[in-house]
Formats: sequence, C-alpha cells, structure tokens
Amino acid sequence: MSTSNGQWYPPEWPDRIRALAGGELRPVAPRRAATVLLLRAAAGGLAVHMLRRRASMAFAGGAYAYPGGSVDPRDERDVPWAGPAPEEWARRLGTDSAGAQAIVCAAVRETFEEAGVLLAGPAPDTVVADTTGEEWEADRAALVSRELAFADFLERRGLLLRSDLLGAWARWITPEFEPRRYDTWFFVAALPEGQRTRNASTEADHVVWTAPAAAAGGYDRGELLMMPPTISTLRSLLPYTTTAEVLAASGDRDLTPVLAQARLDGEEIVLSWPGHDEFTKHIDVVRIAGPTDRGPAGADA
Repeated sequence: MSTSNGQWYPPEWPDRIRALAGGELRPVAPRRAATVLLLRAAAGGLAVHMLRRRASMAFAGGAYAYPGGSVDPRDERDVPWAGPAPEEWARRLGTDSAGAQAIVCAAVRETFEEAGVLLAGPAPDTVVADTTGEEWEADRAALVSRELAFADFLERRGLLLRSDLLGAWARWITPEFEPRRYDTWFFVAALPEGQRTRNASTEADHVVWTAPAAAAGGYDRGELLMMPPTISTLRSLLPYTTTAEVLAASGDRDLTPVLAQARLDGEEIVLSWPGHDEFTKHIDVVRIAGPTDRGPAGADA
C-alpha cells in the first residue's frame, strides 16, 4: 500500500490483522523497552539525535528512530543511583519500583550503547565529560553483548546513574498483530556538556542531529521513514525552543500507553492509533492478496 508520507507500514500487516481478528494469530507479550530523545541547543532552537535503522533489520528496517532497546532483567538489581528514587519513577511510569528502575536503566544503558552518551557521573551533581577511548569502548561492547551488567559497569567505574537527567515523555505499545512487540517508554534528556554522540550501534547505518521541524518535514514529504511513535514524539517537540523547556514540560506529559487498534468494517480494515488520527489507515480487504501469516515470530534480543 502506497503512502504520500513516510509512515512505516509493513505489507504483511493486513494479513496479520485478519488473522488476529479470526483467532488464527496469538498476540506476543510485549517486552519492556526504553528510548531516549537526546536534545541539544542548535541555531534557531533545538536539535534531536536520530539514527536510521539498517534496511536489513527485521523490525522497522530503514526507519528513523532514537537510541533505545529492551530492558535487561539484571537492571532490576541494586544500581548506583542519583536523582528521583525508583519508587518515584514507579508512580510516574505506572509500574512497580523494580520495573521502573529497570526501565530507567534501559534508557541510560541503551543511550550509551547506541550513541556513546552516558547519563552518569561520579557524584549526584556531576556527569562524565568524556566517554571515548579504548577502555570505554571495551565496556560499551561488553554491555552490548550482555557480558557485563550495567550495575557492575557503574560500580567498577565509581559512577552513579543520573535519573534526574531524564524526563518521561510518552509510552507506546506495539500493535497486537506485530510479531515483535515492545512496551516502550520514551524519555527526553539533554546531551551532557563535553560528550559527543556517535554511531555506536550495529543496528544503524546513519545518525544525524536534526531540527524536529526539519525531520518532520522530511517525513511529510515521504523522504524519511518513521514509525508512528517516532513522528508523534518528534512533532511534540515543535513548541519548545530549549532543552530546559522540554525537561520542565516532561513532568506534565500524559503517559497513558498508546496501542493501535484494528477492526473489520465491511470490506475494509480500519487501523488506528487512539488520539492520533493522522495515522489512521483504511485498507481494502478485497485487494489484499497472498497467504495469511498465521504464526508470530519470536522477539528480537
């Protein structure tokens, strides 16, 4: 199905939606995940760090996204911590304290793994100024391979996770008909002074700092491919001109999870995201060809 904008839309979705409606497809339980909109000052306002997922990726290949990934269960253990406690985060994120800690840890860990930026410091009011060099890269690689737990990494380096540098921004859950599902919390954070982003991810083939309006314009013209949560959160940055404004606004953001809904309406499948009408699609069932995909694949690691 063609589209005039850059909305990510896999061709297998209609068949999977029909299979789900007919009871032939069992939804996969979503994995908890976190992603971070890294921000910095730029000429005329804000810039946000984005990466383009490799076209070969099974999930959202070719789409622009933010650094992020799945929760590591080990992140629920004791972690050197500064800023709002896990119990406070639990109230904000709508989960228990262990789960909240793991989600915040995933946000910080994945940002380091995929962008080389670390929201941690040796004291509650400091941040690491430089994360380059062979030793840092060795630790980052060990985190990516899960040979090293994030808590052990922080303890060994004498660092505290700075949870106060994050602001919760949104929450989206992958549709029930997708074979790889994530319950993802979106965070905002300012790029720490002295640190630089880089493409440290094997899942990305391109990274960029871009003005939210410029990236949204590229999506509207069909030049940049994005999933609904990505373009939605990108547009939500448009009213702000500084990172301080964004972080201050994060405390009032609605974190009610957004979950796509699909229904059969006569000879059409209607796909919608509640509260986000721009993503609604009407798909002609009669024109759908090809066998129904009846079984969900396993989730990515």
